Amino acid sequence: MAATLSPSAALSAAQKPPSPPRPHHHVTIPLTRPPSTNLTATLTAAAAAAAILTTATPSLADYHIYYGTAASAANYGGYGGNSSKKDSAEYVYDVPDGWKERLVSKVEKGTNGTDSEFYNPKKKSEKEYLTFLSGFRQLAPKDAVLNNLALSDVDLQDLIASADDVRSEEKKDENGQVYYVYEIDGVGAHSLISVTCSNNKLYAHFVNAPAPEWNRDQETLRHLHESFKTVGSF
Repeated sequence: MAATLSPSAALSAAQKPPSPPRPHHHVTIPLTRPPSTNLTATLTAAAAAAAILTTATPSLADYHIYYGTAASAANYGGYGGNSSKKDSAEYVYDVPDGWKERLVSKVEKGTNGTDSEFYNPKKKSEKEYLTFLSGFRQLAPKDAVLNNLALSDVDLQDLIASADDVRSEEKKDENGQVYYVYEIDGVGAHSLISVTCSNNKLYAHFVNAPAPEWNRDQETLRHLHESFKTVGSF
């Protein structure tokens, strides 16, 4: 027996429109790729930054100041009491952090005038040191000063004898104090020397390095050389 729909139900079914089909949306995400030129530039910049970080020379924060008293052999070991080396200093120069101080003997101080010395513990022949001689009111001619320094320094004699080039220059600081500056380029080593007179003394500051260390640390070594000053100039 067939089911019979009422007229109202049949009318409702006839008036209800069919549901439209649900659309399917396809979202396409484009894959972007940086141009090869931009990628190359980025990699180049990164490599340059890495090179700078690995070869950077010490900043001023990587040095400390040495205060030298240029005391005579009779006063070797200090002045006693509560006096500090900074208060009684006659000269200063910068020393790289990590370098070691070599203790200068009383005999050495009395014979060749060595007052202070620091060296690179990784290569002891890379070093800076200062010598002084009393009784000098002014500098002699540049060539004479260098030759006199070499008389008491056998290593300096050998370096000068085998040097490819020896350059000398006279400079004045802001106070008018005269400095003789020497640069000796030897076969296996390099030396920077600064000489001046003050306090009735002659001061000579040396920065020496074997050729490999000079080629590697030249900027640092020149900084040490230029940092030397006598009291009244700092």
